[in-house]
Amino acid sequence: MKLKILLSLFVLCFLGQNAAAQITGKITDVGNGLALEYATAALYKKKDSSLVTGVITELNGSFVIPNVKAGIYFLEASFLGYTTKRVDVIVSKKGASIDLGTIQLSLGNQLNEVVVQAERVAVVHKIDRQVFDTKKYQSSEGGSAVDVVKNLPSVTVDGQGEISVRGSQGFSVLVNGKPTQGDASAILAQLPANALESVELITAPSAKYDPEGKGGILNIITKKGATNGTYAQVNVRGGFPSIEEYDTKEAAQRYGIDATLNKRTDKWNFSLGASYQRNDKTGRREGDMFIVNQAENKTTFLPSDGERSFDEISYNGRFNVDYTPNKRDSYSVGFFAGKHTKDRLADIVYYDNHAVSPSNSDNRLYTFTYYNHNLRIRKGDFALGSFDYEHKFDDDSNLFASFLYEYTFLGGPTVNDNLGNPDNTIIYQQEYNTNDNPLYGTRVNLDYKFKPFSFGTLELGYQFRNLDHTGEFVYQRDGILVPEFSSDVSLDRTIHSGYTQLTGAKNKWNYAAGVRLESMDREYTESLKSETSPDTYTYDFVKLFPSASLQYKLSDKTKLKTAYSKRVERTTTLKMNSFAEREHSEVFEQGDNKLEPEFIDLVEVGITQKLKGGNSFFATAYYRHVENVINRVNVLAYQENGAVIDTIINRVFSNVGKSDSYGLEVGATIKPIKNWSNFIGANVYSYNIKGALNFNHRDGIARTYGINSKATIYSINLNSTYNFWQNASAQFSFNYLSDRNTAMGEDSRFYSPNLTFRKSFLDNKLTATLQWQNIDMGLLNTNEQRITTSRPDQFYTTTNYKYEVDMVSLNLSYTFNANKNKSKFIDSEFGKREF
Repeated sequence: MKLKILLSLFVLCFLGQNAAAQITGKITDVGNGLALEYATAALYKKKDSSLVTGVITELNGSFVIPNVKAGIYFLEASFLGYTTKRVDVIVSKKGASIDLGTIQLSLGNQLNEVVVQAERVAVVHKIDRQVFDTKKYQSSEGGSAVDVVKNLPSVTVDGQGEISVRGSQGFSVLVNGKPTQGDASAILAQLPANALESVELITAPSAKYDPEGKGGILNIITKKGATNGTYAQVNVRGGFPSIEEYDTKEAAQRYGIDATLNKRTDKWNFSLGASYQRNDKTGRREGDMFIVNQAENKTTFLPSDGERSFDEISYNGRFNVDYTPNKRDSYSVGFFAGKHTKDRLADIVYYDNHAVSPSNSDNRLYTFTYYNHNLRIRKGDFALGSFDYEHKFDDDSNLFASFLYEYTFLGGPTVNDNLGNPDNTIIYQQEYNTNDNPLYGTRVNLDYKFKPFSFGTLELGYQFRNLDHTGEFVYQRDGILVPEFSSDVSLDRTIHSGYTQLTGAKNKWNYAAGVRLESMDREYTESLKSETSPDTYTYDFVKLFPSASLQYKLSDKTKLKTAYSKRVERTTTLKMNSFAEREHSEVFEQGDNKLEPEFIDLVEVGITQKLKGGNSFFATAYYRHVENVINRVNVLAYQENGAVIDTIINRVFSNVGKSDSYGLEVGATIKPIKNWSNFIGANVYSYNIKGALNFNHRDGIARTYGINSKATIYSINLNSTYNFWQNASAQFSFNYLSDRNTAMGEDSRFYSPNLTFRKSFLDNKLTATLQWQNIDMGLLNTNEQRITTSRPDQFYTTTNYKYEVDMVSLNLSYTFNANKNKSKFIDSEFGKREF
């Protein structure tokens, strides 16, 4: 009783009194009882059939129409592809609460669905998320989910393929609302764009979600339907030969095929899928570096130039079966197995390398040129299974349980050969390092949802997660084991968490508030092959992660909202391995065995405005504060005796302090004429990072570097689509990311224009999409990015990466019948994060 009173007082703090009536209900499919999200409930005056207002249903099919005056009305419930249903409504007095119960819709004409979908808005705004229609982004056809999300207002993809949300690479990915813990970029890269229905951007997630991810959550919704029958689709993609060769040894290859088969009956839903994709990317790397050795009053210069290309191959098989014996119970079992290989080749000529002494003179100590063959092969074999169960009670409450187990084998060698130039048969040094690091992951979820109060729904849940990740790193030089660089590592992380959350709606208000309590135990061990016993490092915490969101409807066209969320960004095993690995001829890379997770506080305030003619606008101001910022920084490399290594920089992952971001995100849908629609999004923010890098080298000498960097960063994403007729269109897209500061330097601007033509044939069963990506024509410096780092009187590095431009490909998609896809597949929970 006390809990009920406290929760009531909490909500009343936000709600005012309103005497108008409220109409509620739920829209479902008549055949199987499934809730229809995004269905429309429109209220009309019966007297003259004039529209009063309309709303869109939530995930569970429910809707709320507040502030209805006394009168006689009728409500029309509709959904794409379904027959509209009309329900009479009489509001006899103010303050009444009218529940229309469940409104069931029957499937209607499939052909009409295609026409209506072409007019869907690009973005739908909800209290806690923005929902983007993926069909609006034609340039993603035949690609992956990465090609979809890079068009969202807050999302950017840089020259290294790193995805950021509001400037942060730390964000989580859900697939159909299910949590994953894989590396976000790797997960999105393996999801075919053709299989996506929508993408939900949740920038201030509630307590019901795992708190991981400082940039929030991307929830990927795959295509689904509610009809019995068989669905089959095959997508084939082929890339035309490269226009720019970049003087690479091998030509890039780009092709792929993916297929999905889905069979649905009243009680069973079988899904089978397979995919093979090859996505090569050619390019070059131009670099320059100098290192100051103050002890010897010497400066070493290392200019370089050469190939930097990627060969990426992935193939997998997926199987899911769902069983719904009755309206109360549903079961789901899923399996996944696949292989993923990404080879990065950097064949670089280090020309005119020399050292001068004194540092500010032209007195050369030597001049040397050599050729570096550097090949890094990264492999990942995945095998995982999951089981889900849901039970619905008579009072509309439900219980959900989920179990997932994953085995992933990660590994792959790095070859680093320093050879003569131009005579590559001369061998100066050959290095080879590899690692075998199997990963075992387990996740268990238990959630309960019910409505004990008239003013809201209460959700409770518990989650258990365990990660067991071991690795054996072997380092060889000229065929001989180097025990000082060969190591064994192990990470064991266990998380227990529970949450409670209240959600509801009253008149013009929508609200949600909750808290998540999490306990994490982390044990990391590492040892060199030359050592007899390992070193163990532990890190534990028990923390609360609160969240709250509030939305107010000023009018049928204008909404205001605000939200707060506390988050955490966890560390990976790779970033904790403190033993150096040779990444390039001039780079050692290592982590920090005492690395702490980042903790984030996020606040945002926004407005959405619908305009005439299908136009709309939204703006969100936000503030994000991060403790224990993890950054990859460069420091001088030292020998075991403490002497500077003149030709090598140490690349280190470490906690470097605090950061603050103040930003404004805006977006607009602009439709000047009927056949021409435009969506533009922009994000501008001030980013400040301040603190210090405390790096303890194994020579026992502690080194501290001050960090203080501030800059204003912005990005722009544009999509402009013109429909020539019902089944043919062209789309131009442009993605721009400005210069941005890092802890010790700057990453340059990066941009990419794209053009797409799409045409459907055979009653829309066959769709052909011709894409021209990274348009440059030798004029624009497209798909090019420079990365610079420096420390006064210590080192300076600058590297310009030029990746392939003017890429042309053709995607063909054929659907064998009209039934929509209801297939659901699981994805990697743990391993892709480490990949």
